[in-house]
Amino acid sequence: MSILSLKNIKYSFGNTDILEGINLDINKGDCISIVGKSGSGKSTLLKLCADLVTQIEGEIIYNGKNYNTYNPIDLRKNISYCVQLPYLFGDNICDNLEYPFKIRKDKINKLKIKEYLNKFNLDESYLQKDINSLSGGEKQRIALIRNLIYTPDILLLDEVTSGLDYQNAKLVETLIKEMNESGVTVIWITHNLEQSESIFNKRICIEEGKIIKEEIFK
Repeated sequence: MSILSLKNIKYSFGNTDILEGINLDINKGDCISIVGKSGSGKSTLLKLCADLVTQIEGEIIYNGKNYNTYNPIDLRKNISYCVQLPYLFGDNICDNLEYPFKIRKDKINKLKIKEYLNKFNLDESYLQKDINSLSGGEKQRIALIRNLIYTPDILLLDEVTSGLDYQNAKLVETLIKEMNESGVTVIWITHNLEQSESIFNKRICIEEGKIIKEEIFK
């Protein structure tokens, strides 16, 4: 059974059609890469899946129920979207990594935060760093940790290693693959063709707002 289904999706902005005729079934445990030229509609597809924009035609089904039946906040807790250009808020890294606990009204688990920092080649000293002092790659890793503090059902990733060096990009791939093997469904936009085959069981190619090819790797 599909964990996420998009049926006859159309999305337009102004007079421009961005996506049209999108039909896609995503099974629980899939690890899918999405490729295509800039402007082809890849990021818009993820925003639709993340319930950040709304299609003008068609429907999106999550766990057998239409998106419209869910509380948007609850839906976004289960379907986590990490953007290409990370937005960090507050004064320091601690503000960002404590946020997932605060919005759930949970006790802040500092040990868990430190464990995630270590997983991403970042140490405890980062917690007090000013967000404006970080490199692009450091911001990407912090934003990704913020999304992973609570394990989602579906993880949506938009070029999340574009600012990383080869070693850290491979580290992120390994960590995401481990999460996928533990049951998290992953959908990952990449422009790197080598990366698009590395950890995935499927690849989707989008061109001019339409899915033109679906490949199965294993």
